[in-house]
Amino acid sequence: MNAAVPATAFRAADRISAIGVSDIVRITQAANELKRQGQPVIVLGLGEPDFDTPAHVIEAAQQAMAQGDTHYTVLDGTPALKAAIQLKFRRDNGLAFATNEITVGAGAKQVIYNALMASLNPGDEVILPAPYWTSYADMVLIAGGVPVVVPCSEANGFRITPEQLDAAITPRTRWVFINSPSNPSGTAYSTEQLRPILEVVLHHPQVWVLADDIYEHILYDGLAFATPAAVLPALRERTLTVNGVSKSYAMTGWRLGYGAGPKALIAAMAVVQSQATSCASSISQAAAVAALTGPQDVVAERCRAFQARRDLVVAALNASPGLRCRVPEGAFYTFASCEGVLGRTTPGGVLLRTDTDFCDYLLREFHVAVVPGSVLGLAPYFRISYAASMADLQEACARIQRACKALF
Repeated sequence: MNAAVPATAFRAADRISAIGVSDIVRITQAANELKRQGQPVIVLGLGEPDFDTPAHVIEAAQQAMAQGDTHYTVLDGTPALKAAIQLKFRRDNGLAFATNEITVGAGAKQVIYNALMASLNPGDEVILPAPYWTSYADMVLIAGGVPVVVPCSEANGFRITPEQLDAAITPRTRWVFINSPSNPSGTAYSTEQLRPILEVVLHHPQVWVLADDIYEHILYDGLAFATPAAVLPALRERTLTVNGVSKSYAMTGWRLGYGAGPKALIAAMAVVQSQATSCASSISQAAAVAALTGPQDVVAERCRAFQARRDLVVAALNASPGLRCRVPEGAFYTFASCEGVLGRTTPGGVLLRTDTDFCDYLLREFHVAVVPGSVLGLAPYFRISYAASMADLQEACARIQRACKALF
């Protein structure tokens, strides 16, 4: 008998060689492992509302299942859901889209991924104002593109300036991302702040705008929401507007997002989706119809709860030695500077050199899990998701204050 041939070690594709599982997921997994070991860890890492999906949305899903709506649907969205999305864009944004200008996927993340896979050639550039959601850069890399990171200063509210954008654009630029309100900074752009940025794009015909509006309905202090395609209609034919039901309606597990833009782009995205997941869940689509067309008062009610949590966390962070935190305009994150604690030594003798060191210190010694700004494109900061109970936030903030006091 011939000797067995040793198995060849697995070789990962080059396209993912420099990419790992999302750092936010990794940090959350590490925190949850400590919890399983009996440690009293408070996890403020994931961007997931702690509320349940509204009852009328769950009821719509149950009715869909009872009626046998459990089969494959049209590739990129049922007629009923596309009609609901049309209604939502008219009602909330003053935008009109034909059904062939709308796509539905398994989460807003898939919609963004589809757009990049459908539009980027090797070496094409995508401008990412930093701080940014960590998955943006990795999705660009997987699609063969080049992330062009533009650091945005805290002094300007973490917003990109028209001058910064103009300087970053090259003949290879294909997209600029605008995420407002922002994950991780909570920054929101007003119409007046968006317009000069979009006018820069207008003068570069090869550049398109990807507007990630997933936190649209989580805005505070009476601020009005602004989306690029409505702010500068001349850019409508070069804008993909992405949204979903995950954040506003607490439907993260339903995995349902949507986008609207020029029909040629939407058709190309359908090609990508057809070879990846095919249609989104039929049940999730039925639930999304109820979310978008049903009572909207629950959205405003939960936004008020988030604002109270924001105020608690911001005040506590600003009362912590060495920390500084601006007041975010929306979403459910704070993005605080920890520059003032760097160079300090922990009671255990560890020198804090980076924001990652500080976050590790919080988790290891005080059992609070947060995300370092360095994995979100801008250091030295850290992100807290305050989509958690007031009790957990109060305890976590007290621990952070004790951690900071122990350094001075």
